Amino acid sequence: MKALVIGATGATGKELVNLLLESNDYESVSIFVRRATGKSHSKLREHIVDFSNVNSFQGLITGDVLFSCLGTTLKVAGSKEKQWKIDFDIPAEFASAAKQNNVNSLVLVSSYGASSKSSVFYSMMKGKLEEYIDELHFSQYLIFRPGPLIRENSDRLGEKISINIIKVFNAIGLFKNLKPITTAFLATKLLKAPKEFSTGKFTLELGNILKI
Repeated sequence: MKALVIGATGATGKELVNLLLESNDYESVSIFVRRATGKSHSKLREHIVDFSNVNSFQGLITGDVLFSCLGTTLKVAGSKEKQWKIDFDIPAEFASAAKQNNVNSLVLVSSYGASSKSSVFYSMMKGKLEEYIDELHFSQYLIFRPGPLIRENSDRLGEKISINIIKVFNAIGLFKNLKPITTAFLATKLLKAPKEFSTGKFTLELGNILKI
């Protein structure tokens, strides 16, 4: 199979790309990035692109499975408008281009609590993206909704504090659906998913993710 990855330089995407390159199931791995990563591998195809103009490189978006791992935080983005561009517009436009180029499978990293009807901006945004991609009718559409993610060498203080709080609750049997997992662990599940599931749409909450 031929894999496509957006969000390849993020915490989860970086782990996933490494796994894809070592997997015998994938003959090539195309990543789309803003700047050179410095990574070298015989199966790697690195495309440095302008994400504000997906049409300019649509011809490169060909393969079998698109892994959509792109996302940021409000703090890093600087505003809700800028976060929407990164978390919704780019993945949506990329998915549309992939569908037009007959990519059959899309694996989306979404978020726990994603819902287009949510009053929480982040959850609403993720839910809107899920629905937009659903309307494209990929042959296989896998939505991952993990809880908090543990990123290696993370410098996000708020993230560390919230994860530690959730771990305390988990220890007494509460909020099990919000159990933190590492980005490396999530990447192993993303890698396996296209072969584990048949055609159709599957929404995977934490319990389902752990079973893959």
